Amino acid sequence: MPVADAGTEVLIVGGGPVGLTARALLERWGVRALLVEKHRELSPFPRSRLVNVRSMEIFRRLGTAAGITAVAFAPEYGRIRFRDTLYDRDFATAAMAGVDAPVPESPVIGAVTSQDRLEPLLLAAADAPVRFGSELIDLAEEADGIVALLVDRHSGDKTRVRARYALAADGANSTVRRLLGIGTTGPGALGDFTTVVFDADLDRWCARRPAGVYVTAHGSFLPLYPEGGWAWFAPTPEDPAHADWPGLVSRALGTCAEVRAEVLRVQHWVMNAFVAERFRHGRILLAGDAAHAIPIIGGLGMNAGIADVHNLCWKLAGVLRGWAGPGLLDTYEAERQPVAHRTLRQAVANTQLMLQVQKRRGDRLRTGEAASARIELPWSEAYFAQLGLVLGVAYRSDAVLTDSDTLPEPPDTGTDYVPTTEPGHRMPHLWLAPGSSTLDAFGEWFTLLTPAPAHWEQQATAATPWPLRVATLPHEHIDLCGLRPHGALLIRPDGHIGARWRDRPPGDATLRHTLTAVTRSTAP
Repeated sequence: MPVADAGTEVLIVGGGPVGLTARALLERWGVRALLVEKHRELSPFPRSRLVNVRSMEIFRRLGTAAGITAVAFAPEYGRIRFRDTLYDRDFATAAMAGVDAPVPESPVIGAVTSQDRLEPLLLAAADAPVRFGSELIDLAEEADGIVALLVDRHSGDKTRVRARYALAADGANSTVRRLLGIGTTGPGALGDFTTVVFDADLDRWCARRPAGVYVTAHGSFLPLYPEGGWAWFAPTPEDPAHADWPGLVSRALGTCAEVRAEVLRVQHWVMNAFVAERFRHGRILLAGDAAHAIPIIGGLGMNAGIADVHNLCWKLAGVLRGWAGPGLLDTYEAERQPVAHRTLRQAVANTQLMLQVQKRRGDRLRTGEAASARIELPWSEAYFAQLGLVLGVAYRSDAVLTDSDTLPEPPDTGTDYVPTTEPGHRMPHLWLAPGSSTLDAFGEWFTLLTPAPAHWEQQATAATPWPLRVATLPHEHIDLCGLRPHGALLIRPDGHIGARWRDRPPGDATLRHTLTAVTRSTAP
């Protein structure tokens, strides 16, 4: 059996948005990656719909944000509308803050777009090799790496691939997770659903009141592309093999619609809700749906997976390049697993609230109240934005040096985001110059952000072997960042604050000692 060992450092299993993002991030670090995907091509189904502001910040750094925006819907589609049928008036509506309009907390705006438009852009963001139609069927760990057994789904030929690490982004039904025997916690399968992709002229009911999702009593309708196309998803009916899908969609649209749907594709899927018990097994790491399956309400799942690999890839690069110790990889689970549990709780709460809206509407109609009466939503528009969860995640691990002023975690609401420079948090967006955000200063390096770069120059020069750049913080932002004139923030490559010195460093080797601790390094 052939053995492929062309210097692959990371084997990525799964070619969805999470695996493709990991491939692009690792290439930016100079890490040699190979991505394998069991399907013969990128998914033709729309699937995930929402790219939130945090993911767009990551894509901005990868150079793909503008391309994503170009094929996405206009911002006014960043809204959800509730109707009895698609042709009825709204009885409730909610904006997706950070998507329907810019927010001051970020230099970018999120987007409503279909996964089949997103994936080609992510594929083009890197040159690392990709093998479509190559399925992983076995995986073993060795002393200095992993060995994967792959089968070509066209020819049946088998190949072994060696790599230093494996990153499993192979979905909720992850083969890698199953092979490793990693269990899950949470509700599990919530139900069987079907997505029907179809064409129909629905402009008369939707063009003047655009939305990314129309929730009705007969399933949800989603516009797919700015130029046209629709999807309908609902619980899978009995005997789906013999279902009249055009008829089901047309009836779901409503008898008064007098529209016949031209069905193009049908996909059955299971809505899962769980978090893996472990995100790491030696040299094998889980990310995305392989690590946590999140119900779709709120658009949190794919975005959580993108944040996973943004957290993980710089750590893999550090270990592979020698400026971080292997123990740094332990902080991946320590940081991202609590976020996964919090995200799952939020998605379940979103689902319950949306069901509450529909129940209120049903109760009102049954009691004979006016059909035109609007429903007061059981959440604020800030709630549906969930910026506290999207932008306000705080990591607590050995890769973060907390200071004596670090405050306890805020209530776990997912709603409110209060910018802070406390260690562990995402560095807030501040304008350094016209068109240049603090977030633009971060990349494949640590960033020392300080109003006094000359004061830190000697320590920064001595901070080898770590990749480090010094960036100047304008003095008008000193108070916002909680610093004094000689203070500094150490920003990790993922944009989270690794350490903070409110004033001058306590010693000549402070920066070096901090980098050693944050990266679990054994460097002398």
